[in-house]
Amino acid sequence: MPEKLSQTQIDALLHRIAEGTEVQQDNAPKLKEYDFRAPRKFTKEQLKALDGLHETLARVLSSYFSSILRIPCEIETEPAEEQRFYEYSNSLPDNAMLGLMGLSSPTNECDETTILVDLTASLGFQLIERLLGGSGRGAVPDRSFTDIEIAILHNVLENITRRFDDVWKNSFNIDFNLDQVETNPRLLQLFAPEDIVVIAMLEVKIGGNTNTITICLPAELLEQTIDQFNRKFTKSKKQQDPNQERLKKQLILENVCESELEMKAIFDEFTLPLNTILSLQPMDVIPLQKSVNSDFAVTIDDTVWFTAKLGETKRRKAIKINNIVEQTEMVTNGQQSADGPRQHGA
Repeated sequence: MPEKLSQTQIDALLHRIAEGTEVQQDNAPKLKEYDFRAPRKFTKEQLKALDGLHETLARVLSSYFSSILRIPCEIETEPAEEQRFYEYSNSLPDNAMLGLMGLSSPTNECDETTILVDLTASLGFQLIERLLGGSGRGAVPDRSFTDIEIAILHNVLENITRRFDDVWKNSFNIDFNLDQVETNPRLLQLFAPEDIVVIAMLEVKIGGNTNTITICLPAELLEQTIDQFNRKFTKSKKQQDPNQERLKKQLILENVCESELEMKAIFDEFTLPLNTILSLQPMDVIPLQKSVNSDFAVTIDDTVWFTAKLGETKRRKAIKINNIVEQTEMVTNGQQSADGPRQHGA
């Protein structure tokens, strides 16, 4: 039975039901036409792997738009589709904002080519209005972009190019550069009309408005890189390069080591009645419970890390660390074990 019925078919079904005639459902398998003159180059699994890359890109672009527009932005991916370039170019409106991103690989992982990124006119005008202090909810003007508006969107496309560069470099050594911005899609002559391209769409939701960003990828680029997409986005267990993991840990450790922590050296603690504290005067002497030569604790963020002795250097009070306190923690609940900290020489 077809998914959509005409009014004549609906009237015929109601008439047969009223007469008590049994309505038989057509269980014939649904057939899909296949053009053998233009066979598909990519399987569904390969396109799904490409969708995984664009999901990462969508999250990055969502954070970028939210930060520059100061309003929440949601971006969702649509399944990638394989088309002929003339089919894609014919679907573009006369007024568009197109960014031509050039690709180059220092390690020759892929040939130099171009990726086309299309911002719809409604999205472009919404970005401009919001960036210039407006609400971003105005009507979309039916005109082309002015030179000032093109300059603003050129800066936006440069930042989008940097996000492409960051996301793609997780898989391959490829450099992205924004070569030019074009507002008339009829002047594009990037590929031959019969060349196969893969179209990926990002649905952008900003301030109650929904627009799209379209990415046009040439088939030659994907043929050279699709296997790496498969390895990254289809395997459940990722096998990382040990050298890359070591460098990553070293970088994290270097950044952590630059953090500033509060360090305290507490020689002794005591309590006094309030009336005694109120009666204290300059030159009064308060006896302590510790000897001057005894050890005392050195804490970092209220955690004991060292023991030290009181001293003096260059007529200034100082401490000399003599032991490192090793904190023994239990596996469960993250609590210290009953035997307490152990000490060993510094």
